[in-house]
Amino acid sequence: MPSIAIVGASGYGGTELLRLLHRHPSLDIHLVAAAASAGAPVRTAAPNIPDRAGGGELLDTVDVEGLARADVVVLGTPDEVSLELAPALLAAGTRVVDLSGGFRLDAATFRTWYGHEHTAPVHAMDGTDPAVYGLTEHARESIAAARLVANPGCYPTATLLGLIPLRELLEPAGIVVNAMSGTSGAGRSSRDTLQASVVHGDVVAYGAPSHRHTVEIETHGAPGGMSAPIVFTPHLVPMSRGILATISAALRPGVGQADVDATLADAYGSEAFVHVLPVGEFPRTKSVHGANSCLLSAIVDERTGRVLVTSVIDNLVKGAAGQALQNVNVMLGLDEAAGLDVIGVYP
Repeated sequence: MPSIAIVGASGYGGTELLRLLHRHPSLDIHLVAAAASAGAPVRTAAPNIPDRAGGGELLDTVDVEGLARADVVVLGTPDEVSLELAPALLAAGTRVVDLSGGFRLDAATFRTWYGHEHTAPVHAMDGTDPAVYGLTEHARESIAAARLVANPGCYPTATLLGLIPLRELLEPAGIVVNAMSGTSGAGRSSRDTLQASVVHGDVVAYGAPSHRHTVEIETHGAPGGMSAPIVFTPHLVPMSRGILATISAALRPGVGQADVDATLADAYGSEAFVHVLPVGEFPRTKSVHGANSCLLSAIVDERTGRVLVTSVIDNLVKGAAGQALQNVNVMLGLDEAAGLDVIGVYP
């Protein structure tokens, strides 16, 4: 049975991955590691995992030699840590899926948007041994052969699943993305702005116009990158998990609702995790709670000549741990849907 190891298992992405792996039929959990939380029981970070399901096991220290005995390692670590660990693990002969932003961009773009040097440029998108950008539905063949997969960010996942199939129907300029995320997208932060008394009853925009996911969307929205910049504005909303993104874009002359519908149906009609709703229905985040699914809707506004695409995902599942597991399944030749739910918890 193939094996998996996790680093950063005390973060939300790591604990969500543990939840998903608990019922995976064909993956053995080789090692579960954390840095500051090493030696603590798993349940201290994941109180939803009882002792008999592994909650009583102690988190291991981060040891490359031990981790490399697994067939694949998932890194739920900050980008500067991933930039150190991923090359070491690859050199030791194991494959890696990285949840950070460390390998999603070329080295120069990374430096500009992340504010520090890329310390593993050989694995950057312009390197000699680059990571594969792991938007599973649009990169399966590359992911299957990859040594290193850069798991997409949560906002880019929601946005790109709606945007990529339609790009030939759209004018390149003037694409506007507004997106809202639950507080778990910020991780286990203790910032004042994430306290319940502040978040409750409040909605606020943040990070615009220089949020890091802006350039990630521009880079991966078309082969070679999008030809015009986008406007991306994220918002924090008072819920624990979920992302809703609305994409507004001008249609090329002569393109109508039937073209949009046919294009999305062709892209996702046979996909397990991406579902297109009938015209006029709008998806809600509650529908994908706990699932690896993305719900999409697209409606053409004939008055403005624009299309409005709405996309929802669970930021911790399809936006992080679930997509990582989907990529692991593809890398190891397993059932792509193993361990993953299509149907969310409702209400």
